[in-house]
Amino acid sequence: MLHFPVLLEESVDFLVNKKEGNYIDCTYGRGGHTQKILETISSKSKLTSFDKDSDAIEHANNIQNTNFKIIQDSFSNINKYFSKDSVDGILYDLGTCSTHFDDASRGFSFRHNGPLDMRFDTKKGKPLADWINKATENDIKEVLYKYGDEKHAKLISRNIVEYRNQNTLDSTLQLAKLIQDIYPDKKNKIHPATKSFQAFRIHLNDELTELSNSLIHAKSLLKKNGIVVVISFHSLEDNIVKNFFKAEIKNYPKDIPINNEEFKEFECIAKKVRPSAKEIELNNRSRSAIMRVFKKL
Repeated sequence: MLHFPVLLEESVDFLVNKKEGNYIDCTYGRGGHTQKILETISSKSKLTSFDKDSDAIEHANNIQNTNFKIIQDSFSNINKYFSKDSVDGILYDLGTCSTHFDDASRGFSFRHNGPLDMRFDTKKGKPLADWINKATENDIKEVLYKYGDEKHAKLISRNIVEYRNQNTLDSTLQLAKLIQDIYPDKKNKIHPATKSFQAFRIHLNDELTELSNSLIHAKSLLKKNGIVVVISFHSLEDNIVKNFFKAEIKNYPKDIPINNEEFKEFECIAKKVRPSAKEIELNNRSRSAIMRVFKKL
């Protein structure tokens, strides 16, 4: 299965604000954005990409470019590798790599049978099966509400626990089927398990906390006029990004108006950029993408 990087041209055009710079691609995936950045920057520039996935690291190791370095770590730890005011641009493509869904053995897909895993880094932590077979009904319900906005969370969590009393839940199609069988809105365009699988994946990988922490570090690492580009795929991610950069006012004297430009740290230079109709036609997975771009002042 081909992997199509989302908003490729648009994101890199914003990111590379100068040819000779120091750049970070926080989510290597299968290297689409990384390759485009390397084609755009000069030989005097540097690009460092991050990914937790061993398969992504193996893929990145095939890149023969002295400007490039790949690091296997969460992007929430970028502060460990860069100093304050040292980076010209940071890119986040927050979409789960399509290869995760296409490879049944990774446990992300509700359409292909595989072990109930869903970890981005299979060498750390425990698979989803460990959690979902032990979690309380209320814990499961809260995860479905919080990370999936699943209105039938109570019904799904109860059915999971009832099933669990008789069987071990250890495969993706097991989980997908028990959600599908009791789901009231069967005429929905999306699969009944879509929101639940999203919620469990976000919870297991602590995705929203890692994003929040990484943005805090990015703020410190960027140079003046540095650019941060974020491509989000659901409202939970987009709201974190939007609200983080809304809080761009430093501590200021109480007698100075809060909108005083002198105290702003970031400027939004592009908001809610969406893929073109042509891109969505070529890659249906891009349809929910939203890109926001900010410049450090």
